[in-house]
Amino acid sequence: MLLEDKNAVIYGGAGSIGSATARAFAREGARVFLAGRTAETLDAVAEEIRAAGGKADTAVVDALDARAVDEHADAVAVEAGGLDVSFNVIAHPYTHEVPFQEMQVDDFLAPVEVAVRTTFLTARAAARHMIPKRSGVIMAFGGPGDRGAPLRDYYLGGTQVAFDAIETMRRQFSVELGPHGVRFVTLESGGVPESLPEGFDGREKIVEMIDGQTLLGRAARLEEVGSVAAFVASDQARPMTAATVNVSAGALID
Repeated sequence: MLLEDKNAVIYGGAGSIGSATARAFAREGARVFLAGRTAETLDAVAEEIRAAGGKADTAVVDALDARAVDEHADAVAVEAGGLDVSFNVIAHPYTHEVPFQEMQVDDFLAPVEVAVRTTFLTARAAARHMIPKRSGVIMAFGGPGDRGAPLRDYYLGGTQVAFDAIETMRRQFSVELGPHGVRFVTLESGGVPESLPEGFDGREKIVEMIDGQTLLGRAARLEEVGSVAAFVASDQARPMTAATVNVSAGALID
């Protein structure tokens, strides 16, 4: 198994991408620690993993709270004997389909502030435990970063800026942590339609847009994203750091 005896924290572990990744990590032998804001949804994912024979723990953690993030990472490291993987898949707030000139500044900044603060706090907390072991993988999930072309017919507000911020931090963390044997990789996507809940406002239009941008005629499935994430987190991908892994089905061309 790719992640046997590994301990992995997934922030946003009850979300669609977080839960798909948690299932993949557990299937590959990792003990997963699901962190998020809602105990009920976290527990539901954990029960599903345990029912399939995996190992899962949950904790209510506000990833915007530095003390909460640090205390949780410390507790995981003590209980499990170390922290091997940290994956931030926290959903960002957003205001879309509003042109910049009509957008409120708080609506523009909300996704940027969440992306910057949670990415920094969760990566910092993981790094403090990985550096002494001289191993570990920090992962983020984002859009096309600074390679993304602005969409002419769909206004993304501060979301694209949030992706750019994640990528800037990935580069800097990678440079600082590489000499300590710690890797940082981002999974980049043009969108995962399955992550949009039924009844989501404008869902049909967004799904059509996401699938239409791909070269394969359809975007990545949640299970596929989880499987790729498991590989990236594993020692099989040990040479990969300061990198992005393209799971866009060709929507992003490297």
